[in-house]
Amino acid sequence: MRLSTVKIAGRATWGVIEGDSFRDVGAVLASRYPDLKAAITAGFPGVKDAAASAAAIPLAEVEWLPVVPNPDKILCVGLNYETHRKETGRSEVENPTIFSRYANSQTGHLAPIVRPKVSTNLDFEGELAVIIGKPGRYIPRAEAMDHVAGYACYNDGSVRDFQYHTHQFTPGKNFPDTGAFGPWMMTPDELGPLDDLRLQTRLNGEVVQDATFAQMIFDIARQIEYCSTFTRLEAGDVIVSGTPGGVGAKRTPPLWMKPGDVVEIEISRLGILRNPVVEEAH
Repeated sequence: MRLSTVKIAGRATWGVIEGDSFRDVGAVLASRYPDLKAAITAGFPGVKDAAASAAAIPLAEVEWLPVVPNPDKILCVGLNYETHRKETGRSEVENPTIFSRYANSQTGHLAPIVRPKVSTNLDFEGELAVIIGKPGRYIPRAEAMDHVAGYACYNDGSVRDFQYHTHQFTPGKNFPDTGAFGPWMMTPDELGPLDDLRLQTRLNGEVVQDATFAQMIFDIARQIEYCSTFTRLEAGDVIVSGTPGGVGAKRTPPLWMKPGDVVEIEISRLGILRNPVVEEAH
């Protein structure tokens, strides 16, 4: 299944994507699952049957929201491709580098990514988002993939000068409307194996990042194992699994996203996340 969270005529809801239509399952199952996170938590019972009878709305008429607007936490993995580690000059490490993003820093497909008025150093980071379906603590690597509800495209937009104020990444990763998440999540049974999938980031149509998930330093199972050691993973949590080399900050001259740009994250078989870039209102 492909599932998303949207607004229809100002009403937030969730549902299933079928072709060029959005099936408004949230309207049918509102008493059981008030949002997509609740459906993820339950494991999606009844969702396919509800989708068959739910109203079909053309995708052109929906306003896309972040796939999971209200996760308990968003854990981001840094320096998880060798190409990116090398371009940053960072040392090899034995464990994943983890930082956090807040839910209110996210935006949806086709919605603007906002360049804050305090910086012009807004960078792109195309990534695969992993949505947790089954909670757990100390999850063994061999069982980790059983805890995945689905996958989505993510742009971990970064305000680099604020990120580099100290050794802590948090400020540069949490400006409002910089983390794009969408358009939908796809369940593992539909997406299939990950390793051969290709991730591309395009800025104004030009490919600026290009990698396969087989190139990750720490695969998804290792990320889940590690993150569940220091925190309890909850259904609806999001792990943003790292970006490959090619980021704007490490180019000569630097390549920053600016108002008027359009940035796309495409993952083969999964979809395309597209966002215009705008200036924050002064």
